[in-house]
Amino acid sequence: MALKATVFKAQLSLSDMDRGLYQDFSLTLARHPSETDERMMIRLAAFAWHAAERLEFTKGLSADDEPELWRKNYSDEIELWIELGQPDERRLKKACNRSRQVVLYLYGGRGTSVWWKQNQGKLSLHDNLSIIELSDSQTLPLAAMIERTMQLTCTISDGQLWVSNGKTEVTLDPLMLQGKQAHELV
Repeated sequence: MALKATVFKAQLSLSDMDRGLYQDFSLTLARHPSETDERMMIRLAAFAWHAAERLEFTKGLSADDEPELWRKNYSDEIELWIELGQPDERRLKKACNRSRQVVLYLYGGRGTSVWWKQNQGKLSLHDNLSIIELSDSQTLPLAAMIERTMQLTCTISDGQLWVSNGKTEVTLDPLMLQGKQAHELV
C-alpha cells in the first residue's frame, strides 16, 4: 500500500524589512513520504523569502516537471521557479528555459561543496539562475521546529531570515553562490 502525504498547517506572520512586506499567510504543506523535516522546513523558509500573491507550493517530489514552489503570471507563464537540494544540472537548465527566474536553495551539509564544484561551470552560463547555500548548522535546528500545526513568526532583514515559534528561534543566513538575493527577485 502506498504511503500518503502528511499534511501540515502553518500560520506564518511575515515581516520582510528588505521588501517592506508585512503580511500573514495561512499555508498548507503536504509532506511527501520520502521528504525529510529539514526539506519541508526549507520549503517553508523559501516561501517566506519569496512571499508574493501568486507564489504557491507545487506537487514537488510527486511531479518530475514541477519545482517546489513557483509563481506564475496571469498568462500562466512561470515567473519564478524554486528548487531545493542538489538537483541534476539538466533539471536546472530546463527550469532556466521555462522560467524568467530560477532559485536553487542548496543544502545537504558537506556534499554541497562537492556538488557546487562539479556544476559551477555549467550553471554559471545561466543569467537567470540564483544559487543560495544554506548551512545544515542552521537548517537542522529549523527542522526541529516542525509540528503538524505551526504558528511561526518570520522576520527578514539584510537577506537573513529569523524564524520563531514562540519557544525556539533560528536564524538562516544564506550564502549567495551565484545570482541575485531573494529580495531582488520579486
